[in-house]
Formats: sequence, structure tokens, C-alpha cells
Amino acid sequence: MACSKSAGLPGVVQADAATVSLPDTPPGIGFDDLRYSPGLHRVLAPSGRSGRINLIDPVNLQIQSISGFSATAEYTGGHDDGPTSVEEALGKLYATDRTTRTLVAMDPKTGHLGLRVKLAAEPDYVRFVPDTRELWVTEPSADQIEIFALSPEGDPSAVATIPVENGPESLVVDSVRGRAYTHRWQRSTLALDLRTRAVVAEWPNGCAASRGIALDERRGWLFSGCNEGPVLVLDVAHDGRILSRVQEGSGFDVIGYNAGLGHLYLAGSVCSCLVMLGVDPKGQLTLLERRSAPPRTHCVTADDAGNAWVCDPDRGRLLRVRDRHPSTLN
Repeated sequence: MACSKSAGLPGVVQADAATVSLPDTPPGIGFDDLRYSPGLHRVLAPSGRSGRINLIDPVNLQIQSISGFSATAEYTGGHDDGPTSVEEALGKLYATDRTTRTLVAMDPKTGHLGLRVKLAAEPDYVRFVPDTRELWVTEPSADQIEIFALSPEGDPSAVATIPVENGPESLVVDSVRGRAYTHRWQRSTLALDLRTRAVVAEWPNGCAASRGIALDERRGWLFSGCNEGPVLVLDVAHDGRILSRVQEGSGFDVIGYNAGLGHLYLAGSVCSCLVMLGVDPKGQLTLLERRSAPPRTHCVTADDAGNAWVCDPDRGRLLRVRDRHPSTLN
């Protein structure tokens, strides 16, 4: 498939993009995890320094802002403060507060904050495991994943930890195969059994610095993003066999994927670029488009309306970029 490359200066909003400035933007917001919730039909943006979880309607761009988390007036360009990850589970939202090292439940309809549970170490990602009604929280400073069971009322309680030496970085749940996938910081990806909580496989991922992860659950494709630039497709049904590898830019962290289109999105701080890749029915990646993006961007997600959402940390905003490329899965 032919690719198109868009010119433009980093940070300049192009004609097919829209900007969403978030509350308490100055002097910037340190984004980390960036999600889309199909159930809520909202982009979920934990907004670090501002002490807020922001929910954005992808169509009309209206913002519901939930405050009450740790906030600071200082912005140094990083994402070490306040809420940095969020997950939807059983009608509630659960967010990690990196400053207080807590897991916080909240009602997405009212914005009311509920139970706060102390974490064993500084958190990174929180993800829900539907089959076991558990929340898994990655804690790379302690080389572990901490597991919380949810009560019938949705209150979390700590039940176990999984040691992950030299990790864990990123986390995605595969309910079809009963597994979760996470990276070591260098060169490999782990598969964990959701019920036994054991590491059942380790696969080379080609990354000198492992970062982003995404999953096409139906097809069994795991996308592994490297900070230095490469992105790979691993076949989880065939012992992590590498199906494809491309490099278009660098400085990638959180990556996004639209399973309906077969399109992967990467935003790079080093290249100041947004990269759109297509994956074909055989798991082969091709470049669809590369365009300019804000400096220090490093996170992107995809909604179900054909948009990629790119974080702009220094301006405390998100960019909604329309993906006009046809599906590559036909």
C-alpha cells in the first residue's frame, strides 16, 4: 500500500486535527497512560500534575473533569505526579495516584471518588482482568505486579503480587487466551497466565528499550513498541513469532491500535512525529502516514470513530487526528 507523508512544523495543528485543552493546563501536564473506553465512549486522560482524570467525548470534544487527586503547580516535563493511569471496570473507574501511591475508585457518572487503597510501591499501569474480577497494577520500582480482587461492590483489596525482574513495562490483557502480556525493560516480552499468575512464556521483542504494547485480541497479534523506534508484530498463538518489523521515527512510549481498521499509531518525542501503520491479514506492517506532532509527545490512543488521539504534554492538551486511510485488513 502506498504511504503518504504530511509536512508541517512540530506542534502545529493541521487541518484535519482538532485540539482539546484540558483544565488547569498551565504550565503543562505530564501525561503517561492514555486510553479509550468503548463502554463510556470517552477518551480517558489521566492528567498527572493537574490532579485530574479527564474524560473527553470524541465527537463533540466536551470534557468531564474529575478532580481530587494529588496536584502540583510545578511542571518539569515528566509524569511523576498525580493520576497517571486509569481503567474502566464493572461500571467504575480505577486510577493510580503516583504521588500518594494509591489506587482510587470513582464513579464516572457523578465524578465521586470512593475507596482509596494503598499500593505496595509506585504504580505505573492499572488494567482489569474480567474473568477473575481483578485489577493488576504494574509497579516497576519494585519489579512486580500487584493484584487486587474486586468485591461485589467494586472495592479493591490486595491479594497477591507477581515478581517481574527488570520490569514490568506496559500491560495488556488477553481474555481470549487467558493471558496478560508485559515487557521487560530490554529485549523481551512476557506472557502471564491470568489464573495461575505464572510467567508461561518469554519472547524476544527486538527492543533495546521496551515501551508500548497493544493487542489485536481476535487475531492474536501483539504489538511491541521500542523507544528507539522499531515496532514489531508478535504472533501470540505461535510462541511469539515475529511477523513483521518496521521503524518510522523514535521516542515512542504509549501506542494505540484500532482493531477495526488494522491501524497502529505511534507518537514520538525524538522525531516529534505521529506515525500511522497498517497491518494486513498476514500481520505485515506498512507505513500509511507520518506527520509532525508536538515536541515531547510520547503517547497516543485510538477511539472507535476513526481518530487517533495524541498527547501534547507541554501545552496540556490532546490532539484529535482523523485517520482517513481505509482498512488494511480486507
